[in-house]
Amino acid sequence: MADSLHADDAGQDTSPAAALDTSVAHPARVYDYWLGGKDNFAADREAAEQVIAVNPNVLHGVRANRAFLGRAVRYLAGEAGIRQFLDLGTGLPTAENTHQVAQAIAPDARVVYVDNDPIVLTHARALLTSTDEGATAYVQADIRDTAEVLASAAETLDLSQPVAVMALMILQYVPDEDDPWGIVARLVDALAPGSYLTISDTVRDIDTERVTEGTARLNERMGPTRLTLRSRPEFERFFSGLELAEPGVVPLPEWRSVGSGYPIPCYAGMGRKPYPG
Repeated sequence: MADSLHADDAGQDTSPAAALDTSVAHPARVYDYWLGGKDNFAADREAAEQVIAVNPNVLHGVRANRAFLGRAVRYLAGEAGIRQFLDLGTGLPTAENTHQVAQAIAPDARVVYVDNDPIVLTHARALLTSTDEGATAYVQADIRDTAEVLASAAETLDLSQPVAVMALMILQYVPDEDDPWGIVARLVDALAPGSYLTISDTVRDIDTERVTEGTARLNERMGPTRLTLRSRPEFERFFSGLELAEPGVVPLPEWRSVGSGYPIPCYAGMGRKPYPG
């Protein structure tokens, strides 16, 4: 494994873990803690608990997002007939990952995971395995570098055929000044007609007071990564030029489901790239 622990000739540890700053929280590890995982450190747990203190519904939210992933991938692999997936911002592996859901329906499904955290990719390579008929690959890249993402994905996916891009709870970590709408547009422009874009993100116009305070506490405890809360119109901009799948952009628990009974400050949506004419 390329990212496994190793030492240089002088005996110094040069693995990804050696450069890991565990004194600040990391989004993937905070999320892991909220899901009940064990791949987190004290700084992550402290940040996660700070958010829970002001917004205990965050626990319902992260579980609702995992459930949304399952519903979305089952729709894409089942009703929509998609056989290729590009999952941006992989996060730490948990149950019901994209390839597991897709390959349970279509064993020949091909999935590429993308993340810029070498620790996440190390876990993914160790724990996420494909069916014999399909393929699962992992790319260490920043989603803002769309050329690198697409070039690496093309080693596993046929970009001349429809691809489902999954961007769940990741665009919220791209600040406005880095133009997340432009990033999405460049990715979609490079894909074949009939491709899909699925997004979920935390937003500021549902349960505003609690989500704003919780986000402020989280951002104080993370490194350079910051969470940006957006409005519904800003979220809807990601689907510009796409055909929205029913039920359109809705609060996350309501996407092809009955809702959660809790105020979860997230939107979700899915759009299809139209065919010419």
